[in-house]
Amino acid sequence: MKKWLNSLVSSWYHALTFLWITLIAVQWLSFTSTIWFAETNALVLTTLVTLAAIEILLPNKPGWKLGAKAVAVFIILYRTLSSYSILANSGTAGSRMREFIDNLTPYIWFSLIAWLLLELIPLVVITRQRILVFLGINIIAFGILDSFTPSILWEEVAWTVFAGMGWLVSKHFQSFSLRYPQGWKYLRRSPFKIAANIAIIFSLVIVAGVNMPEVPPTLTDPYTAWRKYSGTAEVTMAGGAGTLNQQMNTESGYSRQDNQLGGGFNFDYSPVMNVVTSQRSYWRGETRRIYTGTGWVEDANRRSDFDTVQANQELDNEDHPAIETEQVVQTINMAGEESYPVLFGAYSINRVQSVDGGTNTDWLSWKSEQSEMYWNSARRGNPFPRTYTIISEVPIVPESELRKQTFDALYSGRQIDEYVQMPDDFPKRVTDLARQITESADTPYEKVGLLQQYLQQNFSYTNNPDVSRAQSDDFVESFLFDIREGYCDYYSTSLVMMSRSLGIPARWVKGYAPGQQVFLDDTQAVTDEENMTAYAVSNADAHSWAEVYFGDYGWIPVEATPGFDMPLLTQQEEVEPVIAPEVEEEQPEQQEQETGPAETNDEMAINAGFVWAAGAVLMLWAGYIVWRNRIALHFYMLHLRTGRPLTPGEKVVVETERWLRYLQRKGWRRGSNETLRESITRWEQDTPRLSPVLRQLLQVFEKARYSPSTVSEEDWIAVRKAAAELRVATKSTQTHVQAGPG
Repeated sequence: MKKWLNSLVSSWYHALTFLWITLIAVQWLSFTSTIWFAETNALVLTTLVTLAAIEILLPNKPGWKLGAKAVAVFIILYRTLSSYSILANSGTAGSRMREFIDNLTPYIWFSLIAWLLLELIPLVVITRQRILVFLGINIIAFGILDSFTPSILWEEVAWTVFAGMGWLVSKHFQSFSLRYPQGWKYLRRSPFKIAANIAIIFSLVIVAGVNMPEVPPTLTDPYTAWRKYSGTAEVTMAGGAGTLNQQMNTESGYSRQDNQLGGGFNFDYSPVMNVVTSQRSYWRGETRRIYTGTGWVEDANRRSDFDTVQANQELDNEDHPAIETEQVVQTINMAGEESYPVLFGAYSINRVQSVDGGTNTDWLSWKSEQSEMYWNSARRGNPFPRTYTIISEVPIVPESELRKQTFDALYSGRQIDEYVQMPDDFPKRVTDLARQITESADTPYEKVGLLQQYLQQNFSYTNNPDVSRAQSDDFVESFLFDIREGYCDYYSTSLVMMSRSLGIPARWVKGYAPGQQVFLDDTQAVTDEENMTAYAVSNADAHSWAEVYFGDYGWIPVEATPGFDMPLLTQQEEVEPVIAPEVEEEQPEQQEQETGPAETNDEMAINAGFVWAAGAVLMLWAGYIVWRNRIALHFYMLHLRTGRPLTPGEKVVVETERWLRYLQRKGWRRGSNETLRESITRWEQDTPRLSPVLRQLLQVFEKARYSPSTVSEEDWIAVRKAAAELRVATKSTQTHVQAGPG
């Protein structure tokens, strides 16, 4: 064990190198999370972390390391494929192993490439200059992707810079240890001092950066200059973990990144699919139920607990709504080669009739709780189906009956916690606004209706909202009180969260609006059903809406975006228009005046936790400085009190009183009538090893107090050193010297 610990200590630079490389790699996985499938990202992340840990824990065992890494890679592959339901996890051990081998491609290549890069980078990037080049390549790449893709990568750049600085500091210490082994040996004795100084420097940088005034740049960066020259508008979205800079050349389409909503977009009218159906509908994709304050995140178990799908067999539906439904047949013909995670269809899909003209549904899996049909084969090299036919059971909403159902009647005894989730810091004024809007309603259905009307009647639809007016870090709050204009993501998210704030379960849904009706010719009539209608759906029809849960009545889609018509199967009743209550801070002119440039132009907001931690470090540092200089401060206070600086002799007397008080706290007793000489003489008998330092202190004290000789500055310095030695020597002394007579 001792030998292994010594090997770990001696290979500290090797270990830190892998730590910094892994941290940089994690930033790239943050970017690929919006591109790769979840299992691919999880596989690469687990591979990198595990292999780096093996490299760190087995520094001088190349043979052991190679074997351990190979075993780890295959274990990670098996567990990842099993966790994401790519392996059936049933049958004999031999059948499971054959299935595992059959499904290794392409996942094994991701693991092997990650392993190869983790081995090569430390071998190539070995000098300070190469570290700088490596960091520069990563930062430039992140900058290009941040500018020309919808991804927001400021945090990734910041963490990469942090890892690079740590790597350079580690390299500096390694070079120092090789050139000056004795000096390094001395530094190793005080690791806390090194860590404390590093923490103080970082804290100063963070606190200074946060409190710096906003100053416009002197020079324009090349990208911004090019954008201005080309006349392409730029939209800045403030909020969340930082400022989102979303360029206006972002195109509409099915969302792949929902955790950062906002910004603007251009309409992309390129075709996505043609839908031949017996009923106009919204073509539903995926749902989200976890709101973060900036957007929606995927459930951790999204790809677990799936049901298998058999052609022409009814799918399980956990809702089992106790209302009448209408059967809707849909044949979807995809217009391009793009793959999607789900098959689109009217809510709720009841069974799959055919896929690409056949009945092979091996690559489909059904998530009954969310009523989502996942297509798994894209990650196995099987292309997304070009055509498929599904049958949905669309609910017919009994509006007049539902309007009368109370909270207790709908939700009593039901587990709805997951669908009323809100962040801990969800803005109170959003909840207050929702209550104000719905105070005249008694039932959940009526309250949702009032929220729907309020959003549709009081906010303007635009694909280019003026997000520079945003003052809140919360997406919903900034829309309702600051921006007051937007597109479907703004309306649907606001409706879901305002409903949840009232205790009404709701979830966020994304997919496509019905599209444009087109002429149905004979080549499109691929089913035997009558009264079929064809709709052409483009990327401009990408849409999001809300679904609200009404107990036994199931999930009911609700449209909050003005200008969109939710094709519900229900007898619509005339409802009196709702006069929306006035909301404070509603005037755009006031909002523009109140929004200062420092709030809207920050390129990156630092997490409040880091700022508080940095402030705490600086406070502790300031306290340490005060404690370290407490003697000088004490003399300065005496200087102010007496009106003159203390002489060396007076300083000796004050210092003597201080070390005497210290000895008394340690248990060294003095008689009430004893002189200092008598006390020291007695202490020397009990602790002879302290005699030299005690005699030195006594000699200078008596010189300062009783002798006509002048105490010099050198004498005062000697007393300070002797007093410090005395404190060190008595820390380990447990002797309690008895008090003398008196």
